[in-house]
Amino acid sequence: MSTVSSTPRTKTGITPATPTTTRVTGSHVLQASPHYTTTRRHSLYGTEDRVVIDPGSRIWKVGFSGEGKPRDVFYADAKNYGSLWSWNRATDPTEKAEQDNMLEINLERCMRSVFHESLLAEPKARKVILVEHPLMPLYIKDMLAHILFSNLQVPSISFASSHLLSLLSVGRITGLVLDCGHLESTALPIFAARPLFPQLRTTPLAGSRFSSHIRALLLLFGSYLPPPTTLSAAVNVPAANRTTRVPQEILTDAVIEDIKTRCCFVSDALESSLSDVRGSSPAGDDPSDHEPPPSSDPAMSESEFSRGSLGQESAAESEFSIISHLTHSTSSGEASSEKHIQVLANMYMRHSTATNLHIRVVPPVSQQTGTGRGTLIIPGWVRERAAEVLFEGGDVDESSVAEVILDALLKVPLDLRKTMASSILITGGTAMLPGFIPRLHTELLRATAPLNILSTRSRPTYDRYASLRPLVPHFAILNNPTPVPSSSARANVNAGKAPAFTPATMAWVGGSLAGALKTGGVEVAREKWDESDPSQTDQDDDVIMVIPASERIPRNVIPDWTRGLLPAGAPPAVALKPLPSPQPVGA
Repeated sequence: MSTVSSTPRTKTGITPATPTTTRVTGSHVLQASPHYTTTRRHSLYGTEDRVVIDPGSRIWKVGFSGEGKPRDVFYADAKNYGSLWSWNRATDPTEKAEQDNMLEINLERCMRSVFHESLLAEPKARKVILVEHPLMPLYIKDMLAHILFSNLQVPSISFASSHLLSLLSVGRITGLVLDCGHLESTALPIFAARPLFPQLRTTPLAGSRFSSHIRALLLLFGSYLPPPTTLSAAVNVPAANRTTRVPQEILTDAVIEDIKTRCCFVSDALESSLSDVRGSSPAGDDPSDHEPPPSSDPAMSESEFSRGSLGQESAAESEFSIISHLTHSTSSGEASSEKHIQVLANMYMRHSTATNLHIRVVPPVSQQTGTGRGTLIIPGWVRERAAEVLFEGGDVDESSVAEVILDALLKVPLDLRKTMASSILITGGTAMLPGFIPRLHTELLRATAPLNILSTRSRPTYDRYASLRPLVPHFAILNNPTPVPSSSARANVNAGKAPAFTPATMAWVGGSLAGALKTGGVEVAREKWDESDPSQTDQDDDVIMVIPASERIPRNVIPDWTRGLLPAGAPPAVALKPLPSPQPVGA
């Protein structure tokens, strides 16, 4: 007899229960997005995180606070790789107004790209931390604040010094920070999280000068292989017969940027000094030994290659770019200056172990009738020694990057010099060149070395950094990848102990840390910004006045260290009236 299955009418031993939510052990927050392994709630699920923006003249770095690296790093001018602004502002009112309007349009485009493309965030619900350079012009900061408050309507903006944020990113509050950017290199001492702005020192030897120096060296010593006109010519005609000078049209900003970031590096200093090169040519080195390739154009002078036909802006930047200050060519001394440059090139070529590189470039318009692209041949010694322009000092207005640090140390109080010298931090995009930081440490030691009395002239020589010579054992760079052992215990403890952040992103990482800790610089709320608008006084609510950027007056709510309060004990701005003389008794 078959057994018929029946539904059980009594309760079983299984007790149904609601499944519980699995939480992370030791944390009170839920697991974050599966794309991020952190236990911290991600910024896409809340609006408590701030937007950190590091606006540079060429490269912007943006992201959310509390994260270890930026979400996006992009060129402000992605098409031409140019700078949004420069220190050469127009003086003519019409040209100045047009320049300011174009700058405001480009800044607004970049800001909208930050929120709508890079971060995908609502600007009305996000507070902003703006990483500012200490020497950023006030009218540019006013433009940035006007765009964020008036157009994007952010709740507040916090202005924070880039040097201070870089120091915070390595866990320090006291040190000397050197920022090697695109327009200039700036050294700023910081003590107890307070920037010492009066001791700030700067030099124009930075990424822009480095780029113009590379362009000038390639025009003088580089080679170019144009594309062959036919396929048979590519096989039958030797490459040596097709080699010409480098056409100026192919050295665009994008090509120079690619060469600078991917091909160049910094090598150790040569034992022979530049003074020996200036004095006489080494034995056996004839300037005619290294003849430049034949030119397809009429012969041009050296000064024309370095200064002419580069445009107004680039010509102003590269005016002194040919081997820095070795040449001041005049009508009578052009031959000697060319000989000095050739001797220096031969010396670099003899001591260089770098190989030549061949990169494919777009040929000029006049040569685009051939097949394929042209080939730019970069000499190995140019790749290795192009950065020498950053370490050649001696000029009052253009100090080297090592001299900027030493000049800042001379300005700080005596009891802070040892602390600052043992806590040097190098940041900026130019500092990412391989070998830059170890070479800078070597240049610091060379600049403070005792003078060679035998090589000096009869007249006395001014020893500029004699007072800093006792600090030589204490020199330590926090982010030096190859620290040198020193006799100072403080230097050995600090050298190379900074976290392995790239120098270009240290300021942004410090802003991310400040935003996560709900700290930062001076915070300006949107209500305070609206109250300080001078155009809204005595105006109807329905009337909106649009003021051009050139006629807009910077508001007092924007922090500016050059406009600080008078120190204690300073004389009053208004002269006090003299007290009346006492009248004689009985008068």
